[in-house]
Amino acid sequence: MRKLKIFEHISLDGVIQHSADENNFPYSDWSTPYRTPAGRDALVAAHGEKCDVLLGRRTYDAWSGLWPKAPSSPMADRLNAATKYVVTHRPDSLEWGPFQAVGPDLVEGLRRIKSQDGPDLILWGSSTLTSPLLEHGLADEVLLVVYPVLLGTGKRFFMEGTPPRTFELLSTKTTPTGILLSHYKVVGPLKTV
Repeated sequence: MRKLKIFEHISLDGVIQHSADENNFPYSDWSTPYRTPAGRDALVAAHGEKCDVLLGRRTYDAWSGLWPKAPSSPMADRLNAATKYVVTHRPDSLEWGPFQAVGPDLVEGLRRIKSQDGPDLILWGSSTLTSPLLEHGLADEVLLVVYPVLLGTGKRFFMEGTPPRTFELLSTKTTPTGILLSHYKVVGPLKTV
């Protein structure tokens, strides 16, 4: 059974939104000044030699306009070669491949995909999928790429209603600009005393 890993760029106050054209968000590309070759290399390594990706439809549409046109690089080559498992009601309009629609039932579709042989699945972006993945025990690991900024506004990674969970820290790395890559294993439901 392959793992499903959630990867997310996030501010110290939990904001994951990057696009200024969404909900009048004022801080477009706030993470860019902190990116370094060391950080890029750490992210490429975190994907493993080969991976597949899980994407919501909006992230798939945004990435399909970017990655197929990107110059060859370890990240571009890995993402372009990956099977894109897309949560969509319009699978006939998918073009950037290889791809496969998850199906009408997210939980059953992902259980089926995870049970198949293949590389780990990486969820990038697609924040609306995070809560159901955690709620139904489908996410195995979380990699938070934490930037040393407070934004105060914007879409949050863990939204209201995300089920309480316990995580185990697997590793942590820092970059010269202060980005912290924290890799967690999803342990299970929150335990209280």
